[in-house]
Amino acid sequence: MSSETQNVPRHVAIILDGNGRWARERGLPRTAGHKEGCRAVEQTVEDAARLGIEYLTVYAFSTENWKRSAEEVSALMQLFRYYAKRLLVIAKKNNVRVKMIGERSAFAQDLQDAIRALEEETAQNTGLTFLFAVNYGGRDEIVRAVRRIGAECAQGMTAPADITEDVIAAHLDTAGVPDPDLLIRTSGEQRLSNFLLWQLAYAEFYFTDIYWPDFDRQELERAIAYYNGRDRRYGGVKDV
Repeated sequence: MSSETQNVPRHVAIILDGNGRWARERGLPRTAGHKEGCRAVEQTVEDAARLGIEYLTVYAFSTENWKRSAEEVSALMQLFRYYAKRLLVIAKKNNVRVKMIGERSAFAQDLQDAIRALEEETAQNTGLTFLFAVNYGGRDEIVRAVRRIGAECAQGMTAPADITEDVIAAHLDTAGVPDPDLLIRTSGEQRLSNFLLWQLAYAEFYFTDIYWPDFDRQELERAIAYYNGRDRRYGGVKDV
């Protein structure tokens, strides 16, 4: 695939789904599915960078995922610790800038420190911007943004009449990042699951039955080809 024949979306968002089912069908523990899912993330970051995608956002751990068993949550936290180190190597290799979105205060201090180091050590990279959403929920993000705007109003820094869509967007976790052009969700599910509720207002949606651990460059290219077949009007009407 080349940019000469395909319009590569500037920003792709992915809901990583199906790790557990991938593992169950193979008689493996759920943690094995999550580990294989991390491998798929690593490869997708490299593939996206090579295809010319500028922003890639993945939904790795939601605010609702804390409801899972203590054993699985603990295993995921350990996996995040390991993955933070792996991601730094991949980011440096591919000139990728890394940013976390979500509420990081819920994590142990060492994990918060690892995330901060990952962001700081890749801040000057000029290639793909990789956003990973952990302890993230779209509604929670909007609530936190509204609270910050409300505090500014209370301090006289912002007048309620001056609150616009741009003002709200500037207070979201994704401030400064263009809205996704394409959303991909794996494993056959067809819902947003509280992901980027504000930002996905005009994204194109691509659903695939493939479980996330089996997602590869070929499937990413299929999603981009589907995106190229869409007529994006943003609520308007094109002349015939």
